[in-house]
Amino acid sequence: MRLAEGYANAYFALLDTCNNQRTNLIARRPHNAPPQRDTGPRINDKIRNAEIRLIGADGENVGVVSPSRAMVMADEASLDLVEISPNANPPVCKIMDFGKFKYETQKRESEARKKQKIIEIKEVKFRPNTDTNDYEVKMRNVFKFLENGDKVKVTLRFRGREMAHLNLGRELLERVAEDTKEHGKVENFPKMEGRQMVMLIGQLPSKG
Repeated sequence: MRLAEGYANAYFALLDTCNNQRTNLIARRPHNAPPQRDTGPRINDKIRNAEIRLIGADGENVGVVSPSRAMVMADEASLDLVEISPNANPPVCKIMDFGKFKYETQKRESEARKKQKIIEIKEVKFRPNTDTNDYEVKMRNVFKFLENGDKVKVTLRFRGREMAHLNLGRELLERVAEDTKEHGKVENFPKMEGRQMVMLIGQLPSKG
């Protein structure tokens, strides 16, 4: 009976060892996985400089102190010590509510992304012999695109013997540039790309 109990105990001990080894193997980081990196500013005990320039919770300039002294002051205020200017000498840190600071930063970034305008390049195609009515229709599109904040790629395609009269195409694009000078600015002047002449018009520089 005792021999059977001994075998049983040895079996369960071996089973526990195998399970522990399996758990350790699963928990290990894969060989090729990149190490995790901290993002954002250093806070609290992550700040290991010998000295820092400290700004208090109310915005007052405390002066140059050790991180340990700054941590004591942060703990007394129930706040965090946050590095706000790591490249300064010594680094500048501030006592603040890091959770609130992080939330407000993410909120500002989100609002900025919403306001950001994605500039598209719209193409308007002309022909060397574009007549007056067709020219006016195409120019209305050019003005509309520029007013919407987009850039306009003006393309003039030549066919067959028209390649012998590139000067006519250049004159047409110069006319387009002149007619749009109150609405946009030529960024790329007329140039040949294969059998077509191309000009890019962008926004006027913002005033002030």
